[in-house]
Amino acid sequence: MVAAGHPAVSLAGARVLAAGGNAVDAALAMAALSWLALPGQCGVGGDAFALLRRPDGSVAAFGGSGFGPDGGEPAFYRDRGLAAVPLEGALAVAAPGAVAALAALHADSASRGLPELWAPAVAAAEDGLPCTAKTRADIAEHRDALSRDPGAAEAFLPGGRVPRVGEPLVRRDLGAALRRLAADPADLYAGVLGERAVDALVAAGAPFSGYEWTATARSVPEDALTCTYAGRTVHLTPPPTPGWMVAQQAGLCDGALGGLPWLAAAAVHRMAAAARVAFADRFAGCGADSDHWRGLLAPAALAAARARLDSGELPGPLPVPVPAGGDTTSMVAVDADGRAVSLIHSLAFTFGARMTVPGTGIVLNNRLGRGAYLIDGHPNEVRPRRRPLHTLNAWLVTDAAGRLLHVGNTPGGDGQVQWNAQLLSHLLDHGHDPATAVAAPRFTVHPGSDADVLGRPPELRVESRLGAARIEALGASGHRVVVQGAWDAGGGAQIVSVADGALLGASDPRQDGVALGV
Repeated sequence: MVAAGHPAVSLAGARVLAAGGNAVDAALAMAALSWLALPGQCGVGGDAFALLRRPDGSVAAFGGSGFGPDGGEPAFYRDRGLAAVPLEGALAVAAPGAVAALAALHADSASRGLPELWAPAVAAAEDGLPCTAKTRADIAEHRDALSRDPGAAEAFLPGGRVPRVGEPLVRRDLGAALRRLAADPADLYAGVLGERAVDALVAAGAPFSGYEWTATARSVPEDALTCTYAGRTVHLTPPPTPGWMVAQQAGLCDGALGGLPWLAAAAVHRMAAAARVAFADRFAGCGADSDHWRGLLAPAALAAARARLDSGELPGPLPVPVPAGGDTTSMVAVDADGRAVSLIHSLAFTFGARMTVPGTGIVLNNRLGRGAYLIDGHPNEVRPRRRPLHTLNAWLVTDAAGRLLHVGNTPGGDGQVQWNAQLLSHLLDHGHDPATAVAAPRFTVHPGSDADVLGRPPELRVESRLGAARIEALGASGHRVVVQGAWDAGGGAQIVSVADGALLGASDPRQDGVALGV
C-alpha cells in the first residue's frame, strides 16, 4: 500500500508494487514523480528525509540536507546590510540533499535500478503532466518572482501566462537532468549538473566554493531516534530534523491523554502546551550540530517539564517569534514483507528560492534563508559547513516485538511536529484508524521557531470543527484562540497501518492525495 499527496504520485508507487517492486522502489518512484506533480513543494534542488523499516525489524534513517556556502560567515550577510539571511535568490540557497538521501536509500534496499524507477518521471517531464488547481494557485501567487528567472518562467509560465488547470506542463530540461541523475546521482554534486549550479549561484553573488556540494553528497543510513508512547516504540528522524520535538511532546503527554475524551479541551490544551515547550526549547539552544536536544529528552528534564504542565503552566512566547509557514510533500509505502518507508521532501518555501539552474529545469531550495539564524553565537547561526535546522520529519511505530504498526508523516512547516504528535495520539491513545486520524480537527501553536516574522504574539489556531464549547474552554485556559475554516489548518498527512494482517491507508482530505493498495 502507498499514500501520497497527489493521485499520480500514489499511482506511480502502486504500479511499482504491482510489478513486484518493494516499498523502497515504490517510494523512490513516487519521490521522482512528485518533482513533476508538485513542483512548488519539492524538487531535485531540495532536501529529503526518510525512515526505513527493513523486513528484519531494523529501522534506519536517511538524511539529505545541505550546507550553506563556504563563504557564508555571518559577516558576509551583515556587510551587505542584511538583518537575516534572505528568503529568495542565490543567498537563500543551501546545497540540495534530496538526491543524496534517495541514492543512499536506493543503495540500501532497492530491488530495481533508478533508470527504471525514474522513467515515469522522465516521461512526465518530457510529455507534460497536467497542471493541478494547487500548482496553478502556487504559480499565480508567485508569478512575479518566477517571471524574473528565465528557467522558472519557461517551466511554469508558458507563453508568459499562468497555465490553466489541466494544461500539461512540459519540462524537457528537467527530464534530461533526471536521466543524468538516474544514471549517476553524484552528477548533482561532482558532475556537470553540480558545476552548473555552483556557477549560477556564484554568478548571482552567493559565496559557494563547490566543496560544500561535495560534502552534501555524503548520506549514509543512521540510527533512528526512538521514544516510547502508549507502550509502543516510535521511530523518528534525527537532527537536523526536529524529530526530537515529537519525542519531547510524546514524553510530556504520555499517559496524560488516553484517559481523556478524544480531542477534549483538556487534551488539546495539554498537547498545545507541550508544543510550546518544544518550540521554546528548540529556539533556546538547538542547532543541527548541537546535542542540546539530548538533555531535553532526559527523564529528569521531561519529569520537570511535565510537573510544570501538570500545575497548569502555559509556556509564554518565544523571545523572537517566528513563522509556521512552508511548503512540502510526503509519502509512505509498505510492502508484503513488512518493509516500510516514510519519506518527506521539500524546497522549503513554495518554489524555494525561485531560482533555477540554467539549462536544467532544477529549482533550488531556500532552506538556508528559511532555517538559519543571523543571531550572534546561536547554535543555529549561519556558518559554513553548518546545516540549517529543518522542519521536515517522519515517523513509524512498532510494537514491543518490533512488528510494524503504523507509518506516517505530514508536510506543513512548523505544524509538522505538532500534527505528527496529534496523529500519534489519535492512533495510539484512542485506537483510531488512519482515515479518522488524518481527518481529525487540527490545531496549531503559532509561531514556531523558524527564522523570520518577528514580533507576533502566540496563538492557538484551531479548525472550527473542534466545536464552539471546546474552543471557548481553550480560551478560558489562557490561549489566544484563532478559529480557522473547517479544513484550513494545513498539512497533508499520510498514514498506512497494519491491523489484523491487513493494511489500512489514508491520505489527508485537506489535499488531493489518495491511498492505494495492490
